[in-house]
Amino acid sequence: MITIQLLHDDAREPQRATEGSAGYDLFAYLSGRSVTCSDGQRTWTVEPEAREGGAALRLEPGVMARVPLGFKAQLPRGIEAQVRPRSGSSFKKGLHIPNAPGTVDSDYPDEWMVLIQNGGAGTLELVHGERFAQMVLNRYEVLAFQPGQVGITTTRAGGFGSTGA
Repeated sequence: MITIQLLHDDAREPQRATEGSAGYDLFAYLSGRSVTCSDGQRTWTVEPEAREGGAALRLEPGVMARVPLGFKAQLPRGIEAQVRPRSGSSFKKGLHIPNAPGTVDSDYPDEWMVLIQNGGAGTLELVHGERFAQMVLNRYEVLAFQPGQVGITTTRAGGFGSTGA
């Protein structure tokens, strides 16, 4: 089980779209919030534009933003949440998640956010409540390191993660 704390009455918990979905959709929580943006050189804060259908965040090409999700969650020990783009958001809007897959650790105590970037040529718009990213749960192992010699075990020596061709 995952313990979730919704931080606002209208915040949405992650949801799977179908029984066969591996990912849980994540929804932007922009209403009444400030959003931190970056161009890789400097950071600034913007207020999403208030609209009838909900607040909207507008990002110029190349700009990144930390999009709040409106909840905190505690994952079981040994489980991480990998945050990835939704293919529709990437294709239709040019929305990128520059650190994909981003990891949320089981001991992360604060509001979940997703780092996005406008990878398109025009202005990207994200609306309050819009599903724009997804998380996939993954089991992981924690192992200790020990000093020692690492020998060549295959013919792949000298490459950079490549099998050749």
